[in-house]
Amino acid sequence: MVTAIVFVKADVARIHEVAEAIAALDGVSEVYSVTGDNDLMAMVRVRRHEELNDVIPGRLNKVPGVVGSETHIAFRTYSKHDIEAAFALGLPDAD
Repeated sequence: MVTAIVFVKADVARIHEVAEAIAALDGVSEVYSVTGDNDLMAMVRVRRHEELNDVIPGRLNKVPGVVGSETHIAFRTYSKHDIEAAFALGLPDAD
């Protein structure tokens, strides 16, 4: 699985509809509204690296109201479960 984090700048008057349109795209698992220089952050998850081309410049960047994007490719995914396991001492929980 390849994960890309895409920061999106959107037309301010259309942020809500842009977020919904991006969230509806195949390959996009989540869209967040964010603070800072960008308006939205989309999580793109595909099976192969080559599929990113279809999802991001092929469809996401063409959503009406998207004025720009910046893509970051994740090297490794850490989940809450992975982090808890990494810090576990192997001691039973005290009840």
